Amino acid sequence: MRPDRSLLRLEGLVKHFGQIVAVNGVSLAVQPGELICFLGPSGCGKTTLLRLIAGFETPDQGAIFYQDQPIHHLPPQQRNLGVVFQSYALFPHLTVWENVAFALRTRHAPAQLIRDRVTELLELIGLPQMGRKYPPQLSGGEQQRVALARALAISPRLLLLDEPLSALDAKIRVRLRTQISRLVRDLGVTTIYVTHDQEEALSIADRIAVMLAGELQQIGTPLEIYRNPRTSFVADFVGTTNLLRAVVDAQGGALWQGHHLRLDGPARPGAALLVVRPERIRVRRDGSTDGNLVRGHIEGYTFLGSVVRLLVSVGQDLLTVEVGAEWFDQVSAGGPHQEVALDLPAEAIMVFPQEAHG
Repeated sequence: MRPDRSLLRLEGLVKHFGQIVAVNGVSLAVQPGELICFLGPSGCGKTTLLRLIAGFETPDQGAIFYQDQPIHHLPPQQRNLGVVFQSYALFPHLTVWENVAFALRTRHAPAQLIRDRVTELLELIGLPQMGRKYPPQLSGGEQQRVALARALAISPRLLLLDEPLSALDAKIRVRLRTQISRLVRDLGVTTIYVTHDQEEALSIADRIAVMLAGELQQIGTPLEIYRNPRTSFVADFVGTTNLLRAVVDAQGGALWQGHHLRLDGPARPGAALLVVRPERIRVRRDGSTDGNLVRGHIEGYTFLGSVVRLLVSVGQDLLTVEVGAEWFDQVSAGGPHQEVALDLPAEAIMVFPQEAHG
């Protein structure tokens, strides 16, 4: 039997708050140097799971191992973890320098080591001249970077980030998530990053753990999660998609809005959800009738620079379809409700039981 090479291992973690099951039987392993995102909607249990790892909550069942040693019984200060909270939790009465140095001072580190480490970290986060300022004098993005430097000061074996960018505006979030990803990878720090933003998770994670109602729905690389979701919830939550209620017949095809669609592979007969990503739907202009061809009307569009996102009505459903930007002039000149032919390729259609989505 090969030894477990994971850095952190969660086994059957359960946490209740009264009658609420916040975490329900979660097991996963985090590899050294990995950046893993816990992703899910509000109330899914991702922050509670992070707090269990940090030691701020105690599991009702299950165990947490670091390098095969149990740590779930240890208090937070004995776990040597760096934590960045959603609120940053900087000390407003301490300077930036003092905030970053705080944990080192409480550990009675030598003065020269503290000076060298704080100087190094302020350089790393791009704020070498800000040491004498106080947190209220900084922008939100600068405060976030100081909180990150403070968490890294003790050279933690594991860095935990709890929605660190949620309070910032969109442009700053995009820039800072890239900086965080580059920084922790350059330092080789194993990182767990909690977010409800699927774009954020897709852009920075080595792997994504998707959660719902306290349970782990799927874990995999961003590409695996996006292309091969295991449930309709994962397909719907991660990325833009079309969910089409249909009926799979005994011949393995699907009846949807009066159309019979071919499917790629066997599917269980009965009510089903067909999942199709917008970029996989083809707009047909050649007049051909082969493929899963349906006709609809363009109800609206959004110009996104490199692509145009169409809203196309087919029967009672409204499909999102992405086409190249060269379509913009045609769509804008065609007026409302212009007809369009769509091909839903069989290999692009994922099939899930309808009852699983609710």
